[in-house]
Amino acid sequence: MRIAVVGGGPAGAFAGELLAQTGFAVTILDEKLAWEKPCGGGLTAKTLERYPFLAHGESPKRVIDRAVLAAANGARVSMRLRRPIAIYSRQVLNGLLLDRACRAGAAMVRDRVLSAERRDGVWRLRGKQGLIEADYCVVAAGARNPLRGLGTELGPQDAYVALGYYAPGRQDHIEIQFLRGLEGYIWIFPRPDHLSVGVCGKIRDGGTPRLRRRLEQYMAERGIPFQGAAFYCHLLPSLASKSFERNRIAGDGWAAVGDAAGLVDPITGEGLFYALRSAELLAGCLQQQRAEDYALMVREEITDDLQLGARLAGRFYGGRFLFGAVTTRLVEFCRRSPTFEDLVQDLIAGSQTYLGLKQRLWRQLGATLREIAASPWRRRATDSDEPLPISSPV
Repeated sequence: MRIAVVGGGPAGAFAGELLAQTGFAVTILDEKLAWEKPCGGGLTAKTLERYPFLAHGESPKRVIDRAVLAAANGARVSMRLRRPIAIYSRQVLNGLLLDRACRAGAAMVRDRVLSAERRDGVWRLRGKQGLIEADYCVVAAGARNPLRGLGTELGPQDAYVALGYYAPGRQDHIEIQFLRGLEGYIWIFPRPDHLSVGVCGKIRDGGTPRLRRRLEQYMAERGIPFQGAAFYCHLLPSLASKSFERNRIAGDGWAAVGDAAGLVDPITGEGLFYALRSAELLAGCLQQQRAEDYALMVREEITDDLQLGARLAGRFYGGRFLFGAVTTRLVEFCRRSPTFEDLVQDLIAGSQTYLGLKQRLWRQLGATLREIAASPWRRRATDSDEPLPISSPV
């Protein structure tokens, strides 16, 4: 069977590798192939444990075992991560996955697919450079998928704007800054030779100009230079809860994976695990000649959890608890309760689902409150209300 993969990002490249390994005739079509994106490029512990070649390969990356969370009121907590994360440049990560697909036997075509039409069981994919025919189409074209009717169709309520700078500097931890009035956050992710500093937020929260101003103000306050630094902007899916109900990720002779299927965490914006896992699920279904099972498997393993996350997102970023913002209480509880910090560490690692979150919160509520009451001013050696310094580039 001839399979065309439209998009050479992580989802498309990994799907191409797995399908080519099985003997399918795979062609990956992408206008840019390996290219950069503004997001941090962080791979959670859950991702690294499932796909160990991303943890142990020789490609340039940073392995990070410390995270700093900062609330809008200035409260901060520094956590030593029990399960480290790895941070790649997205160009390096995409290149790594495309190279693996190529070595598995997939063909690469640098072209922008403009349209897809199916006649008599054959797909005709028309690009700027010509026509490609295939028996099956894997849609991995990201949030800006040009193929109408194939994959997630985003409405104004279903997207994050993510924008950022690649700034000079070094640090040994990731940093997440919550802001008042924003369903999203600012991040600092250290890469091998620079910092990825960016912000993501719902489009309805003022759009790109307002997000960029808030990011630049933050960078100026932290002393992180952005004048002359490379600036990037990208769209990420962040589906509303009701949008998951009408989200169509597969049909006769086609299926969508990764961002093109809307598989991004509505709270954290993390999508790399879902990109790789959806590609793996689809490849398994096609290998077993059970393509019709793909959508159900994704729903049961991924989208039921993400849909609950979408319902929680507004309360997480805009809600209040004990007379303070939820995000502020999260930081303060982490500082004072080892039990609560364990929960947050599992959220960062990707191992704590939203479906199991409420039950766990109730189960450990007594221990959390006892720890907070016993140590109302608990401070650890790594805690400080002052931001950690940014080092100059080496």
